[in-house]
Amino acid sequence: MSASSVDDESKKNEEITLKPKMTLVNGITVIVGSIIGSGIFVSPTGVLKETGSVNVALLVWIISGLFSMVGAYCYAELGTMIRKSGADYAYIMDTFGPFLAFVRLWIECMIVRPCSQAIVSLTFSVYVMKPFFPECEPPNNAARMLAVCCILLLTFINCYDVKWATRVQDIFTYAKLLALFIIIGAGVYQLYNGQTQYFTFLNTKTEVTSLALSFYSGLFAYNGWNYLNFIIEELKDPVRNLPLAIAISCTLVTVVYVLTNVAFYTTLSPEEVLESEAVAVSFANKLFGPLAWTIPVFVALSTFGAVNGILLTSSRLFYAGACQGQMPELLTMIQAKTLTPAPSVLVMALLSMVYLTVSDIYALINYVGFSTWLSIGVSVLCVPWLRWKRPDLERPIKVHLIWPILYIMATIFITAVPMVASPVETGIGILMILSSVPVYFGFVYWRNKPRCFLMIINKTTVFLQKILLVVGKAKTAHL
Repeated sequence: MSASSVDDESKKNEEITLKPKMTLVNGITVIVGSIIGSGIFVSPTGVLKETGSVNVALLVWIISGLFSMVGAYCYAELGTMIRKSGADYAYIMDTFGPFLAFVRLWIECMIVRPCSQAIVSLTFSVYVMKPFFPECEPPNNAARMLAVCCILLLTFINCYDVKWATRVQDIFTYAKLLALFIIIGAGVYQLYNGQTQYFTFLNTKTEVTSLALSFYSGLFAYNGWNYLNFIIEELKDPVRNLPLAIAISCTLVTVVYVLTNVAFYTTLSPEEVLESEAVAVSFANKLFGPLAWTIPVFVALSTFGAVNGILLTSSRLFYAGACQGQMPELLTMIQAKTLTPAPSVLVMALLSMVYLTVSDIYALINYVGFSTWLSIGVSVLCVPWLRWKRPDLERPIKVHLIWPILYIMATIFITAVPMVASPVETGIGILMILSSVPVYFGFVYWRNKPRCFLMIINKTTVFLQKILLVVGKAKTAHL
């Protein structure tokens, strides 16, 4: 057999699957780009509202960053030990079994991720239009249509090439960091001029419930530190690059967030922050004069990158769930030419656009916010549990058990206390979690489904497979 025929044969037998194309720099930009979205530009209001004073608000921002670092450190052990796409879904599946994993998958895939993407894309469109409507709010329908265009554009990019998606993430991460560095630079100038009158403990709230609720706003801004774990199969040398990317990203974001908040309070009084819907815009209007329009543009760039980061990582969660048989088989399939999980990307985009039709999706995120942190706490619980049950597993990174224990205790605090303070929202959130139970037993656990039902599902899958030109983890020889 000739050398060329051997090469052809090897290409035919090449397995179609996700390929490791992402470098350390790509990993850092995925995390930083996913964390820095709209949160830092709007969350200062929520933190200050619950703390009462500027100094305590700054402490909450610092502690939230440290809290995220501890969680990320624990995820570094899990990610290098269980090298599967899906992050906490994969960790809960391997540790506690399919039922709890599906509950996590259901909440994250069907509600939290698409709803979050809808909110961030809507924030993007509002800020893009803001310079054209300086005296009033942009038209709601126009903002929603622009948000749809944003999602569709990024869907095409993520379906076409992972390198394109990571390049978008790189560029817009640099843009949002530039915006924050401009704000920080202006704050340093204000500090040089002695603008420190607002840095006090005056009006500090002492209620434990208010303190816990303040961390919800702070941690919302840090949300995304675990997103790289969702695409670990596409990361080159994950044992080295995953912990490095997490450490660099979380440290950078914490420093930038704290300095950005310091900059805000050199110019804006606590009353002005509380009355502002977008703190960064209020800061720019007061300090930058004719150039104030630049900040809404930078915020738009920031949120555009965040939408891309959510889409890039969330589609891999759908893919991971489908590979475990807990999502439709179509979502396990890869585009034959581009080697991207195109069906998962499309489903994520469609769900996000559905949520754009809901009038008040911010309330929906509040309902399930506690379940997000609770499920991350359950994922961190996998660290000590697997140390006890599976001491034989290879652990390239081994964290001291004090860190997961501290993280779990803090998670109990920030989830249990708000349950007492906001019982109605908590009750609705619990109902959303419980909605996963009939779905699990009806579609996942029940194996002996009617033959006619299985035939319909199979024909639908084959039809969509042909339309999308996607294949499962099979050999190209079968194409």
